[in-house]
Amino acid sequence: MRALLVLYFRNFLRWDDDLATAIYHTFAALCYLTPILGALIADSWLGKFKALSMIGLILIAFGTGGIKPCVSAFGGDQFEEGQEKQRNQFFSIFYLAINAGSLISTIVTPILRVQECGIHTQQACYPLAFGVPAALMAVSLIVFVLGSGMYKKFKPQGNIMSKVAKCIGFAIKNRFRHRSKQFPKREHWLDWAKEKYDERLISQVKMVMKVMFLYIPLPMFWALFDQQGSRWTLQATTMSGKIGSMEIQPDQMQTVNAILIVIMVPIMDAVVYPLIAKCFNFTSLKKMTVGMFLASMAFVAAAIVQVDIDKTLPIFATENQVQIKVLNIGNGDMNVFLPGENVTLDQMSQTDGFMTFDVNKLTSINISSPGSPITEVDSDFEPGQRYTLLVWAPIGMLVVKDGLNQKPEKGENGIRFVNTLTEALTITMSGKVYANIASNNISDYQFFPSGQKEYTINSTEIAPTCPSDFKSSSLDFGSAYTYVITRGNDGCLEVKEFEDIPPNTVNMALQIPQYFLLTCGEVVFSVTGLEFSYSQAPSNMKSVLQAGWLLTVAVGNIIVLIVAGAGHFEKQWAEYVLFASLLLVVCVIFAIMARFYTYVNPAEIEAQFDEEEKKKSIGKDNPLSTLEPDSQTKM
Repeated sequence: MRALLVLYFRNFLRWDDDLATAIYHTFAALCYLTPILGALIADSWLGKFKALSMIGLILIAFGTGGIKPCVSAFGGDQFEEGQEKQRNQFFSIFYLAINAGSLISTIVTPILRVQECGIHTQQACYPLAFGVPAALMAVSLIVFVLGSGMYKKFKPQGNIMSKVAKCIGFAIKNRFRHRSKQFPKREHWLDWAKEKYDERLISQVKMVMKVMFLYIPLPMFWALFDQQGSRWTLQATTMSGKIGSMEIQPDQMQTVNAILIVIMVPIMDAVVYPLIAKCFNFTSLKKMTVGMFLASMAFVAAAIVQVDIDKTLPIFATENQVQIKVLNIGNGDMNVFLPGENVTLDQMSQTDGFMTFDVNKLTSINISSPGSPITEVDSDFEPGQRYTLLVWAPIGMLVVKDGLNQKPEKGENGIRFVNTLTEALTITMSGKVYANIASNNISDYQFFPSGQKEYTINSTEIAPTCPSDFKSSSLDFGSAYTYVITRGNDGCLEVKEFEDIPPNTVNMALQIPQYFLLTCGEVVFSVTGLEFSYSQAPSNMKSVLQAGWLLTVAVGNIIVLIVAGAGHFEKQWAEYVLFASLLLVVCVIFAIMARFYTYVNPAEIEAQFDEEEKKKSIGKDNPLSTLEPDSQTKM
């Protein structure tokens, strides 16, 4: 669904880029905040399996919260102690499966989107594009439930989150009460909870808190990663999608990430990691550090591409400027007198692009033809707009506000028509209608994807022997044209094409390096993070720690909202450089924190507590027993 969400906001709901980006990341943040609720319910009451089926797939609004913290932990639960290698392979396959689905969706949903549907008016079929994933979720529920008998399910162990919170709260309160020097210090601040809570719970909370502390820098990675669905998609709309014989739409560029995931996950597991392991110990936290560095470099690459794009973009009017283009649709030469500039146009010709004027200096515009008096153009020009001045006679003129002050959205192409005939005409192009274009008048722009378009001109002035069907030139990406309909020497209609906005020239293929770097970073960061979170969590807190991992994604999206909202960068490349710099700094901080982290085996620690409890139980049953239980410090 996210593959087309930002374009849905911008093109269907007509939100601007900044609002579309903000709402996109707000939605993404909520999707990664709800797992906290899902994990609480799963580990406390329903269990992971019921949370997935009952909460996740019935209540779709909270579905992602029920699924995300449970599905990976539930998969990890299926492995026995001593199957760490197989469990690690599962996390890789699990992530591979996610992205295989993502690959299919990012290819199919844009295709569904461009279909036209509607009850009253035909438009882009977003209901179909959103409806198909919804239907497939219903299928996934059925498939998942059918396997219920084969799953290993652990019973929930009470309100774990509440116990953890109370344990932490009591430790802090008890430490504050005994803050004077007369009370000896304890090895860990959580040890101040021993007066009320057993050592098993305290040890489990210590494990969770150590990992959660490591999570603090991680949101910055996700702040960059999730922009491939917002800023990078918008960047693609200003690029050309012709890659060899293929034509790629801007929202389909995200498939590069999914394709590379499917390729890179097995390569990393089978080739790269084993080779690195022969040289040095490539621990989970080292992998995550490398992933953050690669993501930072991906945004450096994105900034370089953006600089190239900015060089090719047309200059549009600022809030204190007006841009004017003159188009002569008459049969003779025309003279146009503008402030500081005089232009002579041959018949059926236009000025070389748009001319820019300060609003205050645009005092008058006059036109004339050879041997005729000068006529003043009477019009109020709105600042920040583009205008086309149609001229065809000494007193024949029309000022038209273009309404196109940026590159066409989605990489589409704007087409409008000028009618130089004496009667009104109607044009139909690829199902879109330009109705009743008056004589010596111009239509509004309508927008079309790349490729050659067929159109039909309906007019009473077309002779029976003359054609009424025409073809456009092959449209690229992000251009705009004015088609002037006139009568040729043979009496039939002719169409002359004038360029208003040049097509995009920077190829979308240049985004592949940034996607490659980001994907490599994702593989070594995200897959490793899932496995690390599971392996370092106590048995009764697997989903909670998975939810904590997902919480970092939510915070990352919130960071995007803050930086993008507060920044208001004039140049997009500057924003990319800022994000890259922030992640690079965070990467160094995380590397230092990881250097001091000590890995634990929760299963071994819990087994020691089980053994201790067993000894205590034997001691109670046999008063003569002298077995001395091991202390936690000894263990």
